[in-house]
Amino acid sequence: MYGVCGCCGALRPRYKRLVDNIFPEDPEDGLVKANMEKLTFYALSAPEKLDRIGAYLSERLSRDVARHRYGYVCIAMEALDQLLMACHCQSINLFVESFLKMVRKLLEADKPNLQILGTNSFVKFANIEEDTPSYHRSYDFFVSRFSEMCHSTHDDPEIRTKIRMAGIRGLQGVVRKTVNDELQANIWDPRHMDKIVPSLLFNLQQEGGRESQSPPPLPPSQVSERDADSAAELTERCFRELLGRAAYGNIKNAITPVLMHLDSHSLWEGKTFACHCFKIIMYSIQSQHSHLVIQQLLGHLDANSKNSATVRAGIVEVLSEAAAIEASGSIGPTVLEVFNTLLKQLRFSVDYELTGSYDSCGDGGLKVKVHEERQLQEAVIKMIGSFANTLPAYQCSEVMMFIMGKIPIPGMYPAFGSASSGVENCRMIQVMLLKSLLQVTRGFRATNMLTALPNSFLDPLLSSALMEDAEVRLLVLEILVSLIDRHDNRPKFCIISIIPDISLLKLKVDKCSRQDNLFMNKHSQRLYRHIFMSCKEESSTRPHFEALYALLALISMELANEEVLVDLIRLPLALQDLVLANEDGLPVYNRCAIHALCAAYLNVISQLTTVPTFCQHVHEVIENRQKDAPFLLPEDVFTENPQIPRTLENVEGGVLFLQSKITEVLRGSGYNTERLATPYIPQFTDEDRLSKRKSIGDTVSLQMEVDSSNSPEKKCTPAEEITFEILKKTIVNNAGTEEQERERRKQVVEKFQKAPFEEIAAHCGARASLLQSKLNQIFELTIRPPPSPSGTLTAGQQQERSVPVYEMKFPNLCVY
Repeated sequence: MYGVCGCCGALRPRYKRLVDNIFPEDPEDGLVKANMEKLTFYALSAPEKLDRIGAYLSERLSRDVARHRYGYVCIAMEALDQLLMACHCQSINLFVESFLKMVRKLLEADKPNLQILGTNSFVKFANIEEDTPSYHRSYDFFVSRFSEMCHSTHDDPEIRTKIRMAGIRGLQGVVRKTVNDELQANIWDPRHMDKIVPSLLFNLQQEGGRESQSPPPLPPSQVSERDADSAAELTERCFRELLGRAAYGNIKNAITPVLMHLDSHSLWEGKTFACHCFKIIMYSIQSQHSHLVIQQLLGHLDANSKNSATVRAGIVEVLSEAAAIEASGSIGPTVLEVFNTLLKQLRFSVDYELTGSYDSCGDGGLKVKVHEERQLQEAVIKMIGSFANTLPAYQCSEVMMFIMGKIPIPGMYPAFGSASSGVENCRMIQVMLLKSLLQVTRGFRATNMLTALPNSFLDPLLSSALMEDAEVRLLVLEILVSLIDRHDNRPKFCIISIIPDISLLKLKVDKCSRQDNLFMNKHSQRLYRHIFMSCKEESSTRPHFEALYALLALISMELANEEVLVDLIRLPLALQDLVLANEDGLPVYNRCAIHALCAAYLNVISQLTTVPTFCQHVHEVIENRQKDAPFLLPEDVFTENPQIPRTLENVEGGVLFLQSKITEVLRGSGYNTERLATPYIPQFTDEDRLSKRKSIGDTVSLQMEVDSSNSPEKKCTPAEEITFEILKKTIVNNAGTEEQERERRKQVVEKFQKAPFEEIAAHCGARASLLQSKLNQIFELTIRPPPSPSGTLTAGQQQERSVPVYEMKFPNLCVY
């Protein structure tokens, strides 16, 4: 009976008859629309039949695929698409299973047209929001198949492009379908991300890693139709959509395949494609998650510490681009972590450059190319500066403190590296870190110098200014110039010259604030001292004097009050006296350079004070030098071929700036004439000792020791017979001694009442150094090792090590 019904079409179930009626006799006629409307109405009226309709359509499609009747295959897929778009009942899940089964059948076919047809149907399905959840649906096959299509190697370029674009759209559909449904398969699992992300990057790379500024993604309404025809543009949109949907816990799984792809294809060295990828990433992810990308890049940089310099330089370049984008949004807790990693890479690079190998043993692995390591160091320093320039002032100050804490300074901070690091290693690290600090300070504009530059920062910085290495001193001077220059006046003083009218420079000068006055009251003498000491260095060259000139000029404009101006006038006069006396035996060039520096700076500060008589005296001296001693002016000294004499003697008369004359002309303008009349004497501290130099205090102590050892009081005289004449002479001498003592005390009191503070401080510093040296001698004499318990040595015995008290064995009766 059932067999007879099966043979008779009229007795077939209604849903099958409705399905059969949508197929025309000739497949080229397409879907029968009237019958399709009947089928859709039936499915909506009897939703319980929807799963059977889907199963029957799937059966027909499988049969048509096997028989290569591709026209009917297209009609079946069109019918499925229309049913999916029209039906959203609770029983659609079973229909979807049949639909996905048919899509899978098409994707497994060898025909590109069938693969593209199945992909288009899947994309339409992915855009449908289902009302009921699905607990058992799996998309593993689709992820694998679409990823495989993204790597198509079809012989025909046009067909290959179509297949790859279909694969990209398919991956985009999988992401849309699964990313927002917690009940679906987790698309963020590494097993899926390791297929999706490399497939997208592979197609993104087909444009040759073109240079792109990678602006933030445009809204869908602004995407042109032309972009849809480009596989690279489609890939970029899909990649942006994937990253934009990533939550906090999924960022790592999405970024790790990117790093692995760039590693496996050696794409770090080119930099262009890697930077393009991470620009897309940083602009696409949610801003509050951007620091996670930075953390992964930092970790990847650490993991490649022993890789070639070109790879590390590429990672640093990408990190620089990503950090700059991140800083415009959320900084997060990664600021110091970024700088710590970069400083560590600088240390590694210096070690590799000196050892010549990436292996710690130095006898294996890749060989270091010095020029590549230098390029890496420059890239790291540039990255430090570019990232620091995006930070707010308070974080920039913290970064400066952090870098300063890494700089090895003798006596203050330990060496940055292992204990076995050599002198050259320590020097190179010091130079690299100071260059990094200079990059940070160039973008730092402190409104309050007192809080921005605390003692914990200035102490080691100024101590570095006393180092014997000329490059280190120059970097310290440039750092000081960058810190003080808050109105970008530095370029106007880059060359030392006699400026006829400084008003033409259009300098930006603000009134010195209360905080700046406090800063100068606290640190001015130390700044003057380091300027004075830097000028008298034999290894100072033209860049050093240019930096000193800029530093003096900027202090005059940024931090000067009346007291500071007086000290700044006394300082070049003291330098002039220094080279005239030439007690340090400076070369002729240095002496001429100091004279020229003093002339250029006094010309600037005289115009800043706006005292006509002061300006007139300075101009007279400069004119006299132009006639009689042009080698004392910057135009002849600070050139490629300095025009200086072989000896420098008899520099006197009208070519010198007179302290008495300057004091006289400034007296009428309300300046402190007593302070002006007092020569400047630098205040010396223990920083000379910390920088491995001989300080003035130590020199004075040594001289006093020599004088005391040669004094007649130390000589032994034989006992003399005491007579009346001797007593008479003694009384007379004592009376004269008391008068001399009263006069000496009077002079001491007057000195402490009238002498400038720095002179008193220098005197006390010398006495303190003398006291310390005497204490050291006493400690050396008194602190001896305990005597040996064996007693005194006899003749023929050898000296043995003394036994410390805590190692001695005492009898029980002696122990309490």
